[in-house]
Amino acid sequence: MGRGIDMARGPRAVAASGYYHVVVRGNGKQVIFEDDEDRYRFLNLMRHAMRAGDIHIIAWCFMDNHVHLIVHDEACRLSDAMHALLSPYARYFNKRSNHVGHVFQDRFSAAPIEDDAYLLRAVAYVHANPAKAGAGAMDQYRWSSYNEYAHPGASEFEVVDSDLVLNMLGGPAGFVRFSRGLQGDGGFSTYEARVPGLAPLDRAKERAKPIMQTYRLASLGEVQSLDRAKRDEVLRALRNAGISIRQIEQLTGIGRSTVARVTA
Repeated sequence: MGRGIDMARGPRAVAASGYYHVVVRGNGKQVIFEDDEDRYRFLNLMRHAMRAGDIHIIAWCFMDNHVHLIVHDEACRLSDAMHALLSPYARYFNKRSNHVGHVFQDRFSAAPIEDDAYLLRAVAYVHANPAKAGAGAMDQYRWSSYNEYAHPGASEFEVVDSDLVLNMLGGPAGFVRFSRGLQGDGGFSTYEARVPGLAPLDRAKERAKPIMQTYRLASLGEVQSLDRAKRDEVLRALRNAGISIRQIEQLTGIGRSTVARVTA
């Protein structure tokens, strides 16, 4: 079994619909794509593994340290397909980057999607990830399936099975209106609450934004480089905003024992 994948866990929740929101994360939030060569390799492995498992890709987005997929897996072959994707990619990444150890965090997560409204929000959420992370607007971000939906036949990638979503939304124009509408009115909170692991950290990031503006921080990672008095002031502000000690550790990279001591 390739490094970075732990399949020896309990059974996953099975979606009667066959639709899932899959999330793959780098171990310890490490980068899993150094450049576009890595992304192309992952994309090609993904395409082959899903095709071999008779799994349809409904949406996808590659961020630097994680991947979102919406898939349709009627035959319950998702675990095998993900193993066929992640194992060879982990070996490739370790060899190319001289990295040693696990590439991926535990095993992938797969949240069942059981109704049409949930599916549409899941697809929109995946495509909104770059904008939420400050990596670029949905229609400008290269490494997602957004433009496969917005401009069928014109995207450089032809990966997704887009018919179902486009039919529900009345075509590409309806898809664009729906996606922009959800992004504009904060319409992801209900969806995030149903997907384990998405809601808490995303809400924490939203709560942290005013604090970042107050202290003129481009990213929360900069907190580590502040002088101790200012660092502690920011940590207390984050804690007072309702952000947990664990979330502060994840967002800033400062150990939880330090955060706990400073914010006690």
